[in-house]
Amino acid sequence: MRWKVHSEESIFSDPWLEIRLAEVEITRGRRLQHRVIRSRGASAGAVVVDAERQVLLEWRHRFITDAWGYEIPIGGVEEGETPAEAAAREVEEETGWRPGAMRPFTVVHPTPGISDSCHNIFWADGATRIGEPADDWESERIEWVPLADIHGLVEAGKIVSGTSMAALLLAAR
Repeated sequence: MRWKVHSEESIFSDPWLEIRLAEVEITRGRRLQHRVIRSRGASAGAVVVDAERQVLLEWRHRFITDAWGYEIPIGGVEEGETPAEAAAREVEEETGWRPGAMRPFTVVHPTPGISDSCHNIFWADGATRIGEPADDWESERIEWVPLADIHGLVEAGKIVSGTSMAALLLAAR
């Protein structure tokens, strides 16, 4: 059944996100209050795969969950940018590799039960090394990882980001 939204009001707002309180109607006319995180713009990332079927990944720590894991490069779409341009920029800034042409791959809504966050994921065939990452704080290291290893890395808890996991499992199929 589809929930009916009766109202939604802002609880907190900043340039990155807005937290709202929604009053929704669920089954049999029951109502409840539900917190909603509204994003301030789209995100874009990329699965970059070379000729040897290796994928370009970042090994990074996420302080919020205190977890280490492999992730694809991803970030916000800036004003005046298309999602494909943003994905290419993020790859370059975060890894020091310039990806090949971007083509749409998948769209991920990582937490649709609480957030409207939408991640546009692109596929790039190969990349050219241009230097060190501009954003040296993004990751501990950059690696080309065989797509054949993705399932094992997920099972070992070394890929924990929902967006990265979804995109990489799709890529590895």
